Amino acid sequence: MSVWQNLGEHTVYENRWVTVNMADVALPDGRRLDHTVIRLRPVAVATVVNERNEVLLLWRHRFITGAWGWELPSGGTAEGEDPAAAAAREFEEETGWRPGPMRLLVSMDPMPGISTSHHRVYWSDSAEQVRQIPTDDIESARREWVPLENVPELIERGEIRSANALAALLMLHRLRADA
Repeated sequence: MSVWQNLGEHTVYENRWVTVNMADVALPDGRRLDHTVIRLRPVAVATVVNERNEVLLLWRHRFITGAWGWELPSGGTAEGEDPAAAAAREFEEETGWRPGPMRLLVSMDPMPGISTSHHRVYWSDSAEQVRQIPTDDIESARREWVPLENVPELIERGEIRSANALAALLMLHRLRADA
């Protein structure tokens, strides 16, 4: 089986969040082309399902797409940081709730054709509210416990658009259907 080969890259832009490279790629048929590669830090995502089978979601606006939607708390994982700890930290900072023990739910690469952005989603079945106003209150307009059974309808209405939230919430919906 033939594969695309990266013959080398050079950086065209870089800051603390992203590196944009141009790769010299050899295709299986021998042709070569320049291909953009966006290199990002790994992302840690967190969700909690409570005893009422509800998930704590963030209602936020994304200026890039100009859209409002429900999302899960998430953020970049620092060099050497445990992804589960990063997910728990992001959850607490963005919601004011401290999650219980985190378990890996799903790992994904949302845009593998252009980006190295690797997402690991963790979940817990408990959380304790530690502050009324989250440390990162600017992350969302509101935070709500939403019944997991409402997830398919929210997706149909276009209210869940983030790839990691879609994958994680559908997985939890399936896993917890009888809860």
